[in-house]
Amino acid sequence: MGIRAVDPQSIRNVTIVGEPAETTRVVRRLLRDHAGTPAATVVHRVPGRGEHTIRVAELSSHAPLADLERAIRVADGAVVVLNAVTARASRFETILRVADDHQVARLCLVTGLDHPAADFDRCVRAITETRGARPLTLHLPLGAGAGFDGVIDLVPMWALEPMAAEFYGSRWQLAEQWYRDLVAAVTDKDDEVPDSGRAPRKIPPEQLHDRIRSVTRIGEAVPVLCDAARRGGDNAALLDAIVRYLPSPMLVCQPEHVLDY
Repeated sequence: MGIRAVDPQSIRNVTIVGEPAETTRVVRRLLRDHAGTPAATVVHRVPGRGEHTIRVAELSSHAPLADLERAIRVADGAVVVLNAVTARASRFETILRVADDHQVARLCLVTGLDHPAADFDRCVRAITETRGARPLTLHLPLGAGAGFDGVIDLVPMWALEPMAAEFYGSRWQLAEQWYRDLVAAVTDKDDEVPDSGRAPRKIPPEQLHDRIRSVTRIGEAVPVLCDAARRGGDNAALLDAIVRYLPSPMLVCQPEHVLDY
């Protein structure tokens, strides 16, 4: 059997960190469809970006603080899981700050949005109030609790505009405002000012992905995703975000990191 060469730039070594029950659920779901690959490895194809190898490690936020800090320090990228029901998750802010201190790129994944006590805005505020963790909200949840009905992905949202009024109603106007906030957060001061008319400026999705990737990899911002994958659902949104926004081992500069592939 031949050995297939893997481009190091296509590798993502990711640590998923948070409450044990939440991280285990996310990791198992990511690995569910990849039983034929090495343990804790996902092979994922992103349209226009080719095939990527994503290596997944799981880290409990209940680990001793020294172990938690060391594991985050040597990670290439981190996905921090936060349940929308929890007012203050154990060590959530500590995890974000440690990652910021060691220049580890981060994503946040909000789970539990179908629970009656879910509060997405509270999760975003918790990130905002954490030093070195400016949130970039990429998903807008459609409802919460029993009324949770998926998300609007803000980056490519304009492809849905012709059917927006029919399917989303007043939620579409809210999505426009969140899109404006996202664009403002990743737009340089010297860039063209967004349109002041009714519709926000529409940036090509790949250009917006590039801007989000830039500020994420240097630790200036934390993309926030909503977990809309139900049991047996699609994990593509999270895997796409890992590939698009988190760095390969070749781009990680900390001396603690070692290439191991």
